[in-house]
Amino acid sequence: MKRIPLVDLKAQYRPLAKEVISSFRDIFRGMHLIDGPNIRKFEEAFGAFCGVPYAVSVGSGTEALHLALRGLGIKEGDEVITVPFTFIGTVEAILQTGATPVFVDIDPATYTMDISQVKRKTNRRTRAFLPVHLYGQPCDMTPLLRVSRATGIPVVEDAAQAHGALYRGRRIGSLGKVGCFSFYPSKNLGGYGEGGMVVTRDRRLAEKVRLLRDHGALTKYQHVFPGWNGRMDELQAAVLRIKLKHLRRWNLLRRRHAAFYRKGLRGLPLRLPEELPARHHVYHLFVIRTRERGRLRQFLLKQGIETGLHYPVPLHLQKALSSLGYRRGDFPESERASREVLSLPMYPELTRTDRERVIRTLRRFWEVI
Repeated sequence: MKRIPLVDLKAQYRPLAKEVISSFRDIFRGMHLIDGPNIRKFEEAFGAFCGVPYAVSVGSGTEALHLALRGLGIKEGDEVITVPFTFIGTVEAILQTGATPVFVDIDPATYTMDISQVKRKTNRRTRAFLPVHLYGQPCDMTPLLRVSRATGIPVVEDAAQAHGALYRGRRIGSLGKVGCFSFYPSKNLGGYGEGGMVVTRDRRLAEKVRLLRDHGALTKYQHVFPGWNGRMDELQAAVLRIKLKHLRRWNLLRRRHAAFYRKGLRGLPLRLPEELPARHHVYHLFVIRTRERGRLRQFLLKQGIETGLHYPVPLHLQKALSSLGYRRGDFPESERASREVLSLPMYPELTRTDRERVIRTLRRFWEVI
């Protein structure tokens, strides 16, 4: 029985192999491995793609968030409002500045920040709002930006799963003060290792992040302040430059696959991803929701179909974050989602035959239980 993976990176690599290998040969001939021409060209191209003038490459998505917050002057004693239903890197970045993450619950329709709760958690210590555009679905930015303008508190977008997503016709990452992306291999735009990007319209912020990623150095051995080693390498930039040319088409394919799933799964007792007005979802993940998740996941696995859990334990219940003092029941929508969400196979190269098999298998599950 053929296995259907959750993500198939090999299928994406094969048609790009010659171009990638050729690019690597050029890099190895010159041995300009750090801060070379691929870095500069990729930063320019990705900034243009997002519709912003400044883009600063870094070592990971978590690093992008950390250095963006540092660049905004976030420090010990400050608070940053975000959500507990996300990857832990979102909150690690806040903690690395010395600030305290303050959670609000999610909107159950989109799994993104429930903006109606933000005002209640905002106080004199709040220094940033950090929405997460989860699964490729944009957060509802208009009301959040309204709160931001009224309070002067900047919005830092966690766009790690939303490369190319749109909100009211604008690229995610370009709406707040700063946007932060991950290029982890499984992302819509993924490298062959780790990588991240900070995008902004603010020249001073971009310059500060650029210094922070390189030990605070203005020039070699001339350090303005202590920083970090947060640079992307030339190999990752070369891969991402090649892949960026295909991102629009890949996102279109993801959306087509999502529509195919949605049509084929209609009528089953499960919740499907929602397409909301003014939000262009790019389906980093296709996440269904059911109380039968455990049994369904085992059934699919026995039929050779891989699935994922994004995420099985919300952050306020993680042992690593117990010092924040939250308890079970504090964020009921996040807790409910963590028990019910299930990610189905989703990648641009997913064949019609495999999509049909996933749908048939899901339908068969409800026939036999």
